[in-house]
Amino acid sequence: MMRCIAAVVVACCGSMASAQVPATLQAFVKVDAPVVVLENVRVIDGTGAPAKENQMVILDHGKITAIGPQTADQLMPTGAKVLDLTGKTVFPGLVGMHEHLFYPLPDGGPGLLPLYGEMADSAPRLYLAGGVTTARTAGSLEPYTDISVKQAIDAGQIPGPKLFLTGPYLEGAPAIGPQLHTLTGPADAARLVDYWSAEGMTSFKAYMHITPDELKAAVDHAHAQGLKITGHLCAVGFKEAAALGIDNLEHGLAVDTEFYSQKKSGVCPGQHPPQAELARMDVEGADIQGTIKNLIAHHVAITSTLAIFESFVPNRPPMSEEMRVRTSLLPDAWGSYAATRAGIAEHEADAIWPTLLKMEMQFERDFVKQGGLLMAGCDPTGYGGVLPGFGDQRNLELLVEAGFTPEEAIHIATQNGAQFLGEDSHLGTIAVGKAADLVVVDGNPAQNIADVEKVDTVFKDGIGYDPKKLIESVRGLMGLR
Repeated sequence: MMRCIAAVVVACCGSMASAQVPATLQAFVKVDAPVVVLENVRVIDGTGAPAKENQMVILDHGKITAIGPQTADQLMPTGAKVLDLTGKTVFPGLVGMHEHLFYPLPDGGPGLLPLYGEMADSAPRLYLAGGVTTARTAGSLEPYTDISVKQAIDAGQIPGPKLFLTGPYLEGAPAIGPQLHTLTGPADAARLVDYWSAEGMTSFKAYMHITPDELKAAVDHAHAQGLKITGHLCAVGFKEAAALGIDNLEHGLAVDTEFYSQKKSGVCPGQHPPQAELARMDVEGADIQGTIKNLIAHHVAITSTLAIFESFVPNRPPMSEEMRVRTSLLPDAWGSYAATRAGIAEHEADAIWPTLLKMEMQFERDFVKQGGLLMAGCDPTGYGGVLPGFGDQRNLELLVEAGFTPEEAIHIATQNGAQFLGEDSHLGTIAVGKAADLVVVDGNPAQNIADVEKVDTVFKDGIGYDPKKLIESVRGLMGLR
């Protein structure tokens, strides 16, 4: 089959010139050819199937046109760029499902408001450098900036992933932070969904203080336009949200307040008291297992954000992980992160997050085992330190720590996200006819998942980007712009 397909490529394409990458992107590109052959490469295809050794993959004008075993007598497409990837692995471009284009600004000091800045330059480049070729933002603080960034990426003016934009947070009273609009009721929630749908947003995110009535109005108006709604909830519990029609829940068990003994209907009790009680529960017990079954019955997906949860655990992640991102951060942003991390470590004896992280991992394993759709995203917010791209790689490592195989972890972070977005016919797996969105890494993630950090090339629509050049171009800018 490979020889036949290769022969067809030869006949159709002949000798070829450059793919003519726009001048604005050329500084970041290392592979620019209409037809590219990846030979002698290990393939993890994104379906969850075991890795395949010694494969050949052909990319033709931004599409995958052939995949199969490498043999000595294969014909090569005339004029193709042939890359010998012996010792390297290719897997689908990551489909990040809880991403942001903003990041916490350094602490301004006592009495000053907590603010987040739009990382319009640094975030898109770091996502792409980390292997994220498709990203759904999960709540916007500068929606028109997000729209403009997406338009610039789509026009080839700046590098970045394919963006699926979520509208401004649908937040009840009191809003978390001064950059969020406070809903005034169900009619206001419906108005916002209708307005931002018309502006081009493709999904919505409900936030912590939204009331059941406001959530129901938002869900109904989103669904009326064929759009989906997710949520990081607090005032509304998971099972109640499922009954109201929500499509997706962010973060998982650790933010579900429905088990809190003092929970009042439609009121957010904060995060810490419910989590303290949750930490004493059994994930295998009837209550939590009942929620898993309920969510699956209502076809509610969960987005795993283990990287952000890990940052709340004393002395995690290892400092070797954080040193990877230090040069990408504004020095003040690094200082703010390091100070907060040190403060968390000082309270290690009383910390509940080591328990909550383990419970979350167990919850996600059980959710998948029972048929739930689990996706992944890094949520680069919190108190800092979790960066676009870098955090998405760390998520894969944490999913493996949770008990998934490397191939299963990659499946969660690729095909599952594409499926939820309705894009799985052309994104999310390495398959003939799909977009040539691929990540090439040194080593073998199937044996050592940490090799996902060793990104050699990121292909987006067949153009191979240089991760080092992307990262270097925004050195010291995360936390500034």
